[in-house]
Amino acid sequence: MDRGKITAQVKTPAAENPGMEELYQSYKGYAFSIAYRMLGVIADAEDAVQDMFAELQHRDRSGIQNIKAYVAKGVTNRCLNMLNSARSRRETYIGEWLPEPVSEGYDGPEAAAERKDNLSYAFLVLLERLSPTERAVFVLREAFEYDYEAIAGMVGKSGSNCRQIFSRAKRILQTEPASRLPSLRYGAVTENLLVRFTAAFTSYDVGGMLELLGEHPVLVADGGGREVHTILRPMTGRRGVTALLTSKRVMHYLREWKPSCGLLNGEPGLIFTDQGVVKCVLCLSTDSSGERIQSLYLLMDPAKLSHVIVPPGLPQR
Repeated sequence: MDRGKITAQVKTPAAENPGMEELYQSYKGYAFSIAYRMLGVIADAEDAVQDMFAELQHRDRSGIQNIKAYVAKGVTNRCLNMLNSARSRRETYIGEWLPEPVSEGYDGPEAAAERKDNLSYAFLVLLERLSPTERAVFVLREAFEYDYEAIAGMVGKSGSNCRQIFSRAKRILQTEPASRLPSLRYGAVTENLLVRFTAAFTSYDVGGMLELLGEHPVLVADGGGREVHTILRPMTGRRGVTALLTSKRVMHYLREWKPSCGLLNGEPGLIFTDQGVVKCVLCLSTDSSGERIQSLYLLMDPAKLSHVIVPPGLPQR
């Protein structure tokens, strides 16, 4: 979908349809926040938002009593349709599929949203375990605090059914090996932790890496669904993850690139570049202590890195 054409469709009739431009500017960030949490892909989220506003400009809005809820319902329904159609494609995906990160400095629709509403990358990964409807109900309830009756009108279920779906979704997420769910808000990963990790990683320091990893760490990599030089299945356990991160043969190319610390989904992460081009990113989450690394998510798919920006002024190590 051509974003420029869709945006033009939304903006051009503003003079003939008073208030449409104002609505678009006021709610595009909010709509994107829902769509991105639902889809985990920036381009798809933008398409869902643009399609929803393109439909909104052509309808009579005089009967809409709550425009914010209408926007939430419209974008949620489009995301549900997109998730259902994406299932078959992801079943044939080579290796692990990971959502696309959003970096600080990306000037997209979510730039208008409050930074405190950023969703941690680890939580975004966990949401992939839910069905489309479970995901919609959980996101609308947990992240946007809609009541069950409001959610019912958005997803076409009863209020009591939505309450049951939310409880089921929460149970699914709480079956994770980690002792807690990653935060929906700004997380515990610190730049100091990243500096220590980078030092251990670049120097093949086994002891240093063991000090940083939690009791049951997991490393997941996404190479874009192709036979690229990355691991195809998650690596779990301290011994396996440490061996992988300190191997001089596996993922050696990462050490040829320059790592920088930047914000990814509102939390510090590592961005690897080669001559200014982003080659991969590494998102982390910690255990309950906030001092040990529990999960590592390595993204090398160029299509998922196109919106990642290396922050200016941060030293590259």
